[in-house]
Amino acid sequence: MFNVFRKEIDFAGKKLILETGKVARQADGAVVATMGDTSVLCTVVAAKSIKEGQDFFPLSVHYQEKFYAAGRIPGGFFKREARPSDNETLTSRLIDRPIRPLFPEQFLNEVQIICTCMSHDGEHSPDMVALIGASAALTISGIPFMGPIGSCRVGYKNGEYLVNPTVSEMEGSALDLVVAGTMEGVLMVESEAKELPEDIMLGAVMAGWNAFQPVIKGIIGLAEQAAKEPWNVAEKDPVIVALSEKIKAKFAGQLADAYKEKVKQVRYEKVGAVKEAAIAEFSSDEIGKDKISAICHDLEAEIVRGQILDTGSRIDGRTTVDIRPIVCEAGLLPRVHGSALFTRGETQAVVVTTLGTGQDEQVIDAITGEYRETFMLHYNFPPYSVGECGRMGATGRREIGHGKLAWRAIHPMLPTAEDFPYTLRVVSEITESNGSSSMATVCGTSLSLMDAGVPLVKPVAGIAMGLIKEDQKFAVLSDILGDEDHLGDMDFKVAGTKDGITALQMDIKITSITEEIMKIALKQAQDGRLHILGEMSKALSQSRGEISQHAPQMAVLTIPTDKIRDVIGTGGKVIRDIIERTGTKIDIDDDGTIKIAAVDGNAIDMAIEIIKGITDEPELNKVYNGKVVKIVDFGAFVNFMGTRDGLVHISELADHRVAKTTDIVSEGQEVKVMVTGFDERGKIKLSMKRVDQETGEPIAAKPKEDRNEEQAAG
Repeated sequence: MFNVFRKEIDFAGKKLILETGKVARQADGAVVATMGDTSVLCTVVAAKSIKEGQDFFPLSVHYQEKFYAAGRIPGGFFKREARPSDNETLTSRLIDRPIRPLFPEQFLNEVQIICTCMSHDGEHSPDMVALIGASAALTISGIPFMGPIGSCRVGYKNGEYLVNPTVSEMEGSALDLVVAGTMEGVLMVESEAKELPEDIMLGAVMAGWNAFQPVIKGIIGLAEQAAKEPWNVAEKDPVIVALSEKIKAKFAGQLADAYKEKVKQVRYEKVGAVKEAAIAEFSSDEIGKDKISAICHDLEAEIVRGQILDTGSRIDGRTTVDIRPIVCEAGLLPRVHGSALFTRGETQAVVVTTLGTGQDEQVIDAITGEYRETFMLHYNFPPYSVGECGRMGATGRREIGHGKLAWRAIHPMLPTAEDFPYTLRVVSEITESNGSSSMATVCGTSLSLMDAGVPLVKPVAGIAMGLIKEDQKFAVLSDILGDEDHLGDMDFKVAGTKDGITALQMDIKITSITEEIMKIALKQAQDGRLHILGEMSKALSQSRGEISQHAPQMAVLTIPTDKIRDVIGTGGKVIRDIIERTGTKIDIDDDGTIKIAAVDGNAIDMAIEIIKGITDEPELNKVYNGKVVKIVDFGAFVNFMGTRDGLVHISELADHRVAKTTDIVSEGQEVKVMVTGFDERGKIKLSMKRVDQETGEPIAAKPKEDRNEEQAAG
């Protein structure tokens, strides 16, 4: 019934299996990719025709994780998978980015790729399996695709690269890097690193590229057995080719003049006017406005790229290595916990930091289990940032991706929970955009965190690099504009400190780039990063010594684990009472760590005193604050340490003879007592006469004969 084709590949010492022909046979291409006990079903389907008037390539990639893959039932009320998690969205982007450049320019049929993680062993990451499976499904589908591609994760530990590591092998790694590409070169890089130098990062990229070459050969081997007949790709319409030449002859000079304008909005107005003139002259019933606009776009790219390659001069007049003017400001907003304004050219970010407690941690329900995140970075890109009206709604894939890139850049430099036990939320509002807003977010986040008093290990800055390449001639551009990103061949983002890289992300729009180009880009990025860090230091060079007066104060103490139940109480009664009495927020971990937060430091002190009263044992000869709770003929019972009661015998009320207890104390009276001992039943003996009731200082007990003389005299 099934005509199954199977390929086993040795992928850096681990067995990778690609299988087709059994599942999802009505898709154009379907491959089940398996490594260990992690299996991902990857399918691809393409529309058989192009929608009328369509002038773009509608590719969509959807990676999804099913909880059954790890033997779990989703949390929440509905008990089924809902909207994509951030991790699913990021993995979808990870698959999309190296695949998208490999479709022919004239192929505009809609393509949909769906990768479903159906089994997960917790050791072999499904993202790499999904990316390879998607490449294989495309390669055997017959859909025009200039692949296949391979991908590999690379770590770095003890001075050695970890190639295609498992989850447990990655523990303690100073690097988490994913690289994808073809046999010719690299297409995509995504990474987080702990201040690694440029040569180590470049070596990791090439180690991964070399490692996935057998995967590409294995996909080709599978395609030789199971590939469908290739689709025919339409040649360029000769009418459009001829029209392109006419438009070029008539309007190339005008477009070149428009691109001499250095101000973005004015430049866009001039370019738009040229396009409108071309549409007015050449559009017809057969040749619509969209096709004329597409021809003008290609002409724009030719003009901008040619000018850079021929003269080294860019749209705004900079050389290939110049950085746009930078203005930084810390402490922008008065009531927030930390804020910064970072402006680079026509790109600007307002970044705000909020300090929270353990109750503010983000709870994430993943197929690997539930976990908590103490550092959140949210990136917003409103339409006004580019001078446009636009849809306002749910967070888009691009915003999630840019926020995660900035998160990776900052995360290695955060203090440990022991040194700074706060939950951190950073929000980056992009208020102006003309290239590299994600790297502006990195710079603004670093300043905002330091303004909030978060003790960053070192400041972090980021820069975006570009590439213009024609045949063997190329130019690497530092700090790219939006147009240079849009019309160029590479978006290479590098973030780090003065001593090394913390995050690197690269996307290529051509079939691949070489090691030489990456090496040049990394060197230019290093120079640019150091310049930006210098500009940032003019606003704030290190973290402020204190947190904002509007932020919650925090105290941490540790209690014995067997005392946790006493602090919580039956049904949480005790802890709720402490919170209500003190107005604090209190988090208790299973290891006995207690975090107490409040804006008022006195409230924290009160909560600490109550908790210590519950958990600490009374110490002999130590003085405590107490309250008289009961009076009897032979003395007074005093509550101290919050939950302890002890007896002050009538002979210990004062340093003279006392006839009646009520002559010295009354119920509700605040007193100072010293623990003098314990009776045979463990009851606590207290003394008031051995403590100065005003200062709380202990008073040495007088000899018995002195006391007798004083009593007789009295």
